[in-house]
Amino acid sequence: MLRAALIGFGSTGKTTLFQLMTSGHDAPRAAHGRGEASIGISKVPDVRLDRLTVMYNPRKRVPATVEFGDIAAPAQGGGARALVDVAAYKNADALVHVVRAFRDPSVPHPSGAIDPGRDAQAMEDELILADLGVVERRLERLERDLKKSRSAELERERDVLVLCRGALEDGRPLRALNLAGDDLKRLRGFQLLSAKPLLVVLNLDEADLTAASGGTEGLAAAIERAGLSSFLSQAATAAVAVCAKIELEIAQLDPADAAAFLADLGLTESGLDRVIRASYELLGYISFFTVGEDECRAWSIPQGTTAQLAAGEIHSDIARGFIRAEVVSYDALVSRGSMAACRDHGEVRLEGKEYVVQDGDVVNFRFAT
Repeated sequence: MLRAALIGFGSTGKTTLFQLMTSGHDAPRAAHGRGEASIGISKVPDVRLDRLTVMYNPRKRVPATVEFGDIAAPAQGGGARALVDVAAYKNADALVHVVRAFRDPSVPHPSGAIDPGRDAQAMEDELILADLGVVERRLERLERDLKKSRSAELERERDVLVLCRGALEDGRPLRALNLAGDDLKRLRGFQLLSAKPLLVVLNLDEADLTAASGGTEGLAAAIERAGLSSFLSQAATAAVAVCAKIELEIAQLDPADAAAFLADLGLTESGLDRVIRASYELLGYISFFTVGEDECRAWSIPQGTTAQLAAGEIHSDIARGFIRAEVVSYDALVSRGSMAACRDHGEVRLEGKEYVVQDGDVVNFRFAT
């Protein structure tokens, strides 16, 4: 399951967005103490799962889910450092930064004028400072350990962290380093915040929403007006536009009225759908499906996941006893109308554990118990 953590300063609409992302589903799990996050689950909309459900008429339809964490807005000037020890933030796959672009005199901005570019950079600076503290403390311990005993692994970890410290001291987030392979693995245990992919959610006025949601050109224009173009040019960073207040109201309507309201605004999908789709694209996530009379289900995995690892998303026993995967594409299954017809036309493939699962694959795993 994809995990995302919401960040944002006060009066940005962050909590409203959290309510939007989790509305209509199970009640979010509230924070019970300082340093804890409220946790909510969003169901991932997928018309392919809808179609498969109609085909199989299963007892259960189970969409993929995204977990969102929300914590009280930090104060500018060191507040983001408190996020370092919050489990929902340390373990998040991505950060979702809610940036205010709406104008509302009844909700004054803590910094005065509305300036999304300034706020985005201010939060980035907070994350960088929080990570710099973590890196410096680890380097101090490493230096002590290396004086006692030389180790090639510890020396390489030190070299990577020195590289990270240099970037952070220059004001660059760690996601901009594009670390890969073993070097990236060395950092994972620290769960550094500025190394995580960042989705900026531009929280607009209702009047600006339609234009900003009208394809890539509309979003690009909104980003330019917000002064975020240069900020969003860095690696592993993306943006999406919403009007959290009005879209939360829409989400609480019945489906027919919500669809009509969205159409009146000129929107083809809800704010929930747009944020989740942007999160998937940013992280390179895809979905595969398992189908049958008992259950039709969507599973989220990173691009490049092998069949055996994908099987582990369902259950560790399936991955451990993996024999083979029977795979057919969603398009072929829907076109033929049944798995039997796909087999007759040679469109069901037998794949081994190293097969890379593709978006839309319908998979049946064979395994030994």
